[in-house]
Amino acid sequence: MIWDLSVLFKNNDDLENFSRQICEEAEKFECDFAGKFATLSASEFEQCVRRYEQICEGLGRVMTFVYLTFSKDTTQGAFLARYEEETNKAAQKLLFFELEFNELDEAKRAEFSKSERYGYYLKNVAKEKPFQLSKKEESVLLKVSNVGVSAWGRFFDETMSRMEFDFRGEKLGEEEVLAKLSDADRSVRRDAAQSLTDGLKANLHPLTFVMNMVKSDLKNDCDLRGYEFSESARHLDNQISKKSVDALVEAVEANFSIAHEYYAKKGEVLGLGELFDYDRYAPLGEEEERLTYEEAKGLVLEAFGEFSEEFASIARSAFDEGWVDVMPQKNKRGGAFSHSSVSGTHPFILLNYTNKRKDAFTLAHEMGHTIHQFLSYKVGYLNADTPLVTAETASVFCEMLLFEYLKKRTKNVRGLLAGKIEDILATLFRQINFTTFERKVHAKEGELSSEELSQIWFSENEKMFGKTLTLTENYKLWWSYIPHFIHSPFYCYAYSYAQLLVLALFGLYKSGRCENFVELYTEFLSSGGSKSPAELVLKFGFDLEDSEFWQIGLAQVAGLVEEFKRL
Repeated sequence: MIWDLSVLFKNNDDLENFSRQICEEAEKFECDFAGKFATLSASEFEQCVRRYEQICEGLGRVMTFVYLTFSKDTTQGAFLARYEEETNKAAQKLLFFELEFNELDEAKRAEFSKSERYGYYLKNVAKEKPFQLSKKEESVLLKVSNVGVSAWGRFFDETMSRMEFDFRGEKLGEEEVLAKLSDADRSVRRDAAQSLTDGLKANLHPLTFVMNMVKSDLKNDCDLRGYEFSESARHLDNQISKKSVDALVEAVEANFSIAHEYYAKKGEVLGLGELFDYDRYAPLGEEEERLTYEEAKGLVLEAFGEFSEEFASIARSAFDEGWVDVMPQKNKRGGAFSHSSVSGTHPFILLNYTNKRKDAFTLAHEMGHTIHQFLSYKVGYLNADTPLVTAETASVFCEMLLFEYLKKRTKNVRGLLAGKIEDILATLFRQINFTTFERKVHAKEGELSSEELSQIWFSENEKMFGKTLTLTENYKLWWSYIPHFIHSPFYCYAYSYAQLLVLALFGLYKSGRCENFVELYTEFLSSGGSKSPAELVLKFGFDLEDSEFWQIGLAQVAGLVEEFKRL
């Protein structure tokens, strides 16, 4: 139940030797190609891009090992910093590549972009042209990046992983205290909420400062590059328009009544006069379902196997070959992720498993990412980088596979359905709250106080819960532990995007109308980022630019809530 990182490097000496070699290759690459693109033929440029890809993948291999080491033990900050500095030097040598490609005349860029392997990647590079600075300016920004916003991200991770929350005389980590918010005993949930709040309050000054530094850095980047909005770079990276994101936000906010209906019925079932924020994940009177990690593994393999033997085979390899680090431990980073790593190895999953049913769904979620990442190795390192709006699709789809599998076999259908609805509300509606919170925060001038951040957070979240669930004063501080706000601003709408897309895809799968769905879906994942999200989704007959598309998924959420109300 721990990672085997030897597939990347056998030891630190192996890492050191490889890092030195890849940095030398970067220097030689600059020497061979800088200033010479205009003289290259299309086939020569193809070889140039291939070398560039190999060096980028080598640097990715180094930083995968280093980052995973740090994630497992956040006291390893000096180790992380050392290799960030080394790979930064190599990245300086590669900086010319995209800049000089975009300096070519349009005809030459078009010629090079006819490449069957790299054409789509190069066309996306060209879209960055209006926002690129001079090589000297880009070099300075890259040079200082390790002590800029990425350093604040590291500080956030180290701060959160070191926090201890006092719960009834016991010291708990972040994941352990969060797990108690779904305890069957209301007093446990209430005390856990207080414990979480007290721990955050004790660290509120540094957490607020980090948030403001991220805000300031993003503003500076927008000012320097000429982005119209704070979120513009994210949309460009996701290969979608702000207009489509606005339509998503509008559609979800117009359907917050679905959440209101669910919480009203949940309060009725629980027999509570008033639901509070710490009651959101309360089990419905039945004995709380516990699942050990071994039990969750078995369920995931069976659920995936019913859909696709290839999915199950990849998951089986992940379980058997040390791809997953499972249990919470002191100084381990909180949350969960799947790190793509590089081809020739495999992705790595981080969990903080606490034997809750929701942990089994987190496992399915992250394993979905791993399957997607592993399949996308086929298109190469540069093409494997998937836009977030499709990157979250496989993860949410695999959660649905587990849900449908359990639904056929559990005696507690009501509890399972409630858990699934709450997952969807968190993935869909709450992530839109996160997005509108960020929009308001980044639209404000200057640094914001803890109180201002808390008030924006509170008012945005109230929209989702309405009068059916009361947010306490404690809840005002809970913006401060969300890592996405720090590591990747405006990431969160991708979850909502993917949730609605998956509900539409899953509905198509269950309907049986698409006879080769499994084949098409595997092809969809294997394409990685080599095609646009719109082009990939069109394989299933869905148009992402159609404003009515979002209603397909929202109607299915409403249907689940109606089913819950009937039960």
